[in-house]
Amino acid sequence: MKIFPAIDLYGGKAVRLYKGDYDQMTVYDPVPLNTARAFAACGARYLHTVDLEGARFGTMPHLELIRSFVQETELFVEVGGGIRTMEAVETYISAGVGRVILGTAAVTDEKLVSDAVQKYGAKIAVGADIRDGFVAIKGWTEKSALTCEGFFEKMQRAGVSTVICTDISRDGAMRGTNRALYRQLSAAFHVDIIASGGVSTLDDVRALAEMGLYGAIIGKAYYTGDIDLAAAIEVAG
Repeated sequence: MKIFPAIDLYGGKAVRLYKGDYDQMTVYDPVPLNTARAFAACGARYLHTVDLEGARFGTMPHLELIRSFVQETELFVEVGGGIRTMEAVETYISAGVGRVILGTAAVTDEKLVSDAVQKYGAKIAVGADIRDGFVAIKGWTEKSALTCEGFFEKMQRAGVSTVICTDISRDGAMRGTNRALYRQLSAAFHVDIIASGGVSTLDDVRALAEMGLYGAIIGKAYYTGDIDLAAAIEVAG
């Protein structure tokens, strides 16, 4: 299983939200490139980054910072947050990003998903951000009418190969990941699932790896020291 340490960006800084609440934001690094380099020094090969401003407003305010992650480290960078047009997809891929994550657009713009997958294949992923069983959109500020299972079915039919699935209720809460949800989804669908939200201990990492998940995102637990990144990479195999 691949480990994706996470950098969430707001105002040019590495931050974390509590359960997706922009009013409960903690700044962890004013120079996020230093965090990316620290990940690489721990043996990480992958980086998950989210432009929280982009997610909120549909813009790309951190494009140059994300470009620096690509250019200044050897990490495979996947990025999400506010990517709602083919132009935005192409801009990030031209910047060297390895995978672009469609969130809100995956719910609201089926043509964008199909066009992007047709053009870029496995470089396109989607984000399933789950609140109370439904997919949330626009930086988790709105709940759509689409259920988690319904979303996975649509994305699988569209040819999407990777889904980043976040249980919002667990995100930043440090109370463990939703193992039952990932077990259910991995049994029901034939896509690569990256677990996100609440990965708080090495036991969480081990359990997800034993399910055969493609990947897991480690966010707050890295910043608080609850998970040693090098140890998590080793446990994930």
